[in-house]
Amino acid sequence: MKKSFAILTSFLLLTAFSFGQVNLKDTVRDENSDTRSASSGFAEEEFRRGVQSYYRGFFNESIMEFEKALSYLPGEPLILDWLGKAYYRAGIEGAALQQWNYAIDSGYGDILLQNRVEIVSNRRVTETEYGFTQRYTESGTFPNKNGNNLIYSQPVSSLANSDGSIWVVAYGTNELLKFNVNGVVVKKTGGPINGFDRPKDIIRLKNGNLAVSESAGDRISILNSEGGFIKYIGSKGRNIGQLVGPEYLAEDEFGNIYVTEFGNDRVSVFDSEGNGLLFFGGKSSDFAGLKSPTGIAVVDGRVFVADSVLGGIYEFDRAGNYTGVFVNDKTFARPESIKPWGTHLLVTDKNKIYAVDVSDGSVYENSVIGKGRNLITSAAGDRNGNLIVTDFKANEIYVMSKMTELVGGFYVQFERVISDNFPEVTVEVRVENRRRQPVVGLERSNFFITENKKPVEFELTGQANNNDIADITILIDRSFSMKAYEENLNAAVREITASMNGRGTVSIVSAGAVPVQEFKGNPAQLSDFSAKALKCPYAATVASDLAIRLASNGLINAEKKRGIIFITAGGSSGLTYTQYSLSDLTAYMNNNAISFSTIQLTQSALSDETKYITDDTAGSSYYIYRPEGLGSVVSDIISLPSGLYQLKYTSSLSTEYGRKYLPVEIETYLLNRSGRDETGYFAPLQ
Repeated sequence: MKKSFAILTSFLLLTAFSFGQVNLKDTVRDENSDTRSASSGFAEEEFRRGVQSYYRGFFNESIMEFEKALSYLPGEPLILDWLGKAYYRAGIEGAALQQWNYAIDSGYGDILLQNRVEIVSNRRVTETEYGFTQRYTESGTFPNKNGNNLIYSQPVSSLANSDGSIWVVAYGTNELLKFNVNGVVVKKTGGPINGFDRPKDIIRLKNGNLAVSESAGDRISILNSEGGFIKYIGSKGRNIGQLVGPEYLAEDEFGNIYVTEFGNDRVSVFDSEGNGLLFFGGKSSDFAGLKSPTGIAVVDGRVFVADSVLGGIYEFDRAGNYTGVFVNDKTFARPESIKPWGTHLLVTDKNKIYAVDVSDGSVYENSVIGKGRNLITSAAGDRNGNLIVTDFKANEIYVMSKMTELVGGFYVQFERVISDNFPEVTVEVRVENRRRQPVVGLERSNFFITENKKPVEFELTGQANNNDIADITILIDRSFSMKAYEENLNAAVREITASMNGRGTVSIVSAGAVPVQEFKGNPAQLSDFSAKALKCPYAATVASDLAIRLASNGLINAEKKRGIIFITAGGSSGLTYTQYSLSDLTAYMNNNAISFSTIQLTQSALSDETKYITDDTAGSSYYIYRPEGLGSVVSDIISLPSGLYQLKYTSSLSTEYGRKYLPVEIETYLLNRSGRDETGYFAPLQ
C-alpha cells in the first residue's frame, strides 16, 4: 500500500523559491521576461490569498482571488484545481467539475484528481434506494485468535455503536466483546458475577442500556451502555413474564421488550421496567401458530417474527394479534435474526443475507457467504455503512461492504490547514465513502501523513464524531401562512433552545422577502422568545434560497456539529427559489457538514422543495405536537455521524518567509479500503 502511495501522481507542487518559479512561465511564453515575472508575482500573491481565504471558510472570496490569479496566468492547472475546490465547498459543483476537468485536460492531477471528479459526479445522481438492494462482499474479518490465544468463540449477534465500534455476543465463550473499527477488542465483559449463560442476542434500549438474552439462563440481562450489569428480566417458566430458551430481541417505540422463545415457541413481551405483559404466537382461529420463532423486529408498531421451521415471516400487532403472512412460507431455508435497516429488514438465512422491504415484503438477496460450514445468525448495519455479520459455525465475524465502495475506496479531503503557529501544523481531514456517508471511529493507525512525500510524526488530536455540542440556526418562515401560528412558533423555539442546556450558539434567521439575521448568542437568552420581536415582516413571497444560504454561511466556521432547523406551517407558503437551485443549496450544506431539519406547525404536507432539501441533506422532519415533543431535535443533530478528524504535526519545510507553497499529503486505511488527498498551504508571512 505504501508503494501505491508513492506512485500516485501528485499535484503540481511548487518546490523552487516562489510560486511563480515553477511552470507558471509556460503559460505566458509569448511575453517578454519582465512581463512573465510580473504576471507570476501577481498570480502568486492572489493565489496565496485565495488559499488562506479557503482555509478560513470564505469560499466566495477565495473564488474571486483564484479567478484574479488565473487572469494573470490563464490555464495554470494548480490554480484551476484550487478554484474547483472553492466552487465545491461553495456548493457550485458543476463549476467545480468544469475547473477540475480543465486541469485534467492540461495533463495535471492524474489518478487522484480523476477519482475526485468521478466521485463528485456520481454523488450528483440521486439513488434513493442505494444500499438496500446492492450486493455486499467481504471487506475484512475480525480474527478469533491472537496467536494461540482465543479471542472469541461462536459469535452469534452484533450491535453497532455511534463511535464506529461494535458489540459482539460470543455464545461459545459466554462473553460480550467490544471491537473498534480495526477489529481490535477494546472491552470484554462476562456479564454479572455468575456470568452469562449462553448469550444469544443484544439490542440497545431507548434509554441507552443494553439488553442481552441468555438462552440457557432463561432470562434477559440489562446492562448499562458500557456493559456493566444492572438487573435480570424474566425467570424460567411458561407463565407471563417467564421464559424458556430466549433468543432474539426487539423493542417498540414505547420501550416494551419483545423476545422470541425457543422452548415455549412463542413471543414474550415485557414493559420498560421488566414486568411481564403478555405472550403470543400460539395457535388461533386464523393462524396455525409459530413452530420455531427466531428473529424479531418491531417497526412502526408492526411486529415481524421469523420461523426457522416454516421458513417465512409473520406479522402481528403490539397486542400480539396475528395480522397476516408478511413473507411466504418456505421463502427462507432457516431464517435466524431480523434487524431493522432503514426501510428494510435484514434477514439471515444459513449462508445468505436478505433485505426485505418493510412496505411490501419484497425480498432481495444481498450477500452469500462461502459454500462450506456456515450458519449466519446475525447481520447488522454499522455506523460506516457496512454490515457486521456473525457466522456461528465458521466462528467468524465478517465486515461486508458494497462492491462499489470496496473498489472505489474512501473520499478523503483536507478541509482546513491551520499554520498560524508554524512549524506546528494542524490539519482537519474529512473521510467519507463514495456516497457521502461519514467514516467514523478511525484511530491514529488509520492515517499516514507526509509533507513533500516524506513521512512525518503526527498525533490524532480530535474526532468530531465524539463532540457532544452543536451550533444551531433556527430558520423561521415569515410567509403570511405563519401569522396564525405565532404561539406555536414561540413554543417550538423555546423548547428547542431549552434542550440545548445553555451549550453551543443559536442563531435566528427570518426567511422573508429579504432574509434577516435576528439573533446570535447563548440559547438561554431565548427562554422568552416571542415572534412579535422579529424585525422581518411577513411577506407574500419568501426568498427561501437566500435565507437558507444566509443560515448556512453563519455555520461554516461554527462547531463541527451544526445544523439548520426550518420552522414552517407547511405547504408552499409562497416559498421561492430564484437565485440558487435546490441542488446547489443541498450541495452547499452537504459539502460543509450542515444538517437541515424541518419542524411543521401544521399537518399540511411540506412543499416539494422543502421536502427535497430535507430528504437530500442530513436531518429529519418533525411535527410540533408529536408525542415525544421537540426536545430531541438538537440531540438528533448531535448524534449524526461525522467523519472529520483533526491531526497535528511539526513541519520541517522551509517557508521562504511565508511565500512558499508547502505541500502535505494524507492517506487513510481501514481493513481493505483506503483513500488519499493532497493539498498545500502557506506559513504566516515574516
